Amino acid sequence: MSLMSRLAFAGVLAVGAFAAPAVAQEGSLTISVGFISESEIPDPRASYNGWMSNQTGVTETLMGLDYDMKLYPRLAEAIEQSAPTTWRVTLREGVTFHDGSALTAQAVIDSISPMSEEGHPASNARIVKLLDLAGMSTDGDRVVVFETNSPNAAFPWSLSEPGLAILGAPSDAFPINGTGPYIFRDAVPNQEYRVEANSDYRLGVPGFEEVRVVGIANPSSAALAFEAGEVDMVINYPEADFARISAGEAQGFSAPTSRLYFYTVNAASGPMSNPLIRKAVSFAIDRNGVVDAVLSGVGGVAAGTVFPAGKNWAADIAAEYDPAKAEALLAEAGAVKTGGQWMLDGAPLEIDIVTYSSRAALSPTAEITQAFLSAIGIKASVKVGEWGASNDQIAAGEADLFLQAWVATPQGDPGSVLEALLKSDGGSNSGRYANAELDKLLEAGRLTFDQDKREAIYDDVQQIIAADAALIPVFHVSQVNVAKAGLTGYQVHPTETYWLTHETKLAE
Repeated sequence: MSLMSRLAFAGVLAVGAFAAPAVAQEGSLTISVGFISESEIPDPRASYNGWMSNQTGVTETLMGLDYDMKLYPRLAEAIEQSAPTTWRVTLREGVTFHDGSALTAQAVIDSISPMSEEGHPASNARIVKLLDLAGMSTDGDRVVVFETNSPNAAFPWSLSEPGLAILGAPSDAFPINGTGPYIFRDAVPNQEYRVEANSDYRLGVPGFEEVRVVGIANPSSAALAFEAGEVDMVINYPEADFARISAGEAQGFSAPTSRLYFYTVNAASGPMSNPLIRKAVSFAIDRNGVVDAVLSGVGGVAAGTVFPAGKNWAADIAAEYDPAKAEALLAEAGAVKTGGQWMLDGAPLEIDIVTYSSRAALSPTAEITQAFLSAIGIKASVKVGEWGASNDQIAAGEADLFLQAWVATPQGDPGSVLEALLKSDGGSNSGRYANAELDKLLEAGRLTFDQDKREAIYDDVQQIIAADAALIPVFHVSQVNVAKAGLTGYQVHPTETYWLTHETKLAE
């Protein structure tokens, strides 16, 4: 169905007419993750804070993504495109914020508007660019009218972005005034995020009185904390230990996600600025070997392109491993192999790899890549630090490859991540890659509403990425989590941005 016609979505989440019990079930849940915000009150609209508030059930978005990556109305009841740049969103009736105030069209506008105000705690240039809003207005209490600057086929999907959390006016009692099954209570910067049950939640009583999320940056330390009984659940448990721990009393969760492990290339300086050398490096990496060694049979597949095979938007591009072709490309780039070492412009060809430590699979993937490059005569180094420092190094031209792990379709649409990473003015294009043809295609992807034509456009985008090695995909991973026995109402979401519903609980 064309998005130029009315899009009326049947609600996947049924809003029951029953009255929720006044008291939540007893009990608490402590979850370990690799990162906690540095703020005492992490505004969900700022940076990527919305992921945590969405995961813990504090905030909700106008639209949502189900476990098959299909779009559904969440706080919205329906969405309609009435003109190429006009979208009308009808809100559900009877929704209230945690302080008891009603969800209205004006409240939605008041929540979203500060994101475009420079210096405001909710300021978020990334999401403002995603929406590209010319204005917002109300049509009664339940209809928000969004006007975009240009036609944007991804707009309905953008409303599922966790950072577009709809918030009521803050107060001392409700500093993050959301609509979800849990109420934000406090946070300790870099350490803890704590929520309590919202006994008035419209869909029913939450399963825990309290949920604590604690930050343990080192995955091995998180695993030790779980075995010691200090935490009840670990998100991103070390893959190498998953089979052992889940064979005992612990409950294991593993399911494919759209998270891609990939290398950002320094396309502006150094050896990786040469497309021939970029492609040589790509051919030198045995992705299946990486998957077997790093993921320990838990799950994950070699990646030939950005999106997982068999899922939405994936082009038919195989992961190729061909050391002979890699060496031929190096020779074509002007490199000369002497004594088993490739030389370029009279000096050894060296590749500096940087990555970060908060995901267990990153460091070994970088080290195995180093070994594959060494096997064909390319000297490589690996430096493991924090994400920000590694990103700064690649942006400053002080490194050649930056190994990252991103969810490729956080809003279910392919455009946002590709634009951020690879568009010439992309907000996360730290490798400074620039390709005018790719820029034009990414623009066309936003402006095209016909689904078949959009798929063809993003296929072409992926072909350019592969041909130019604009980034180097390594594998798509299955998220691996463990919890103590009896956890129900939970499953791994493909975007990893949904954890707790009101139904998540520990069986008695």
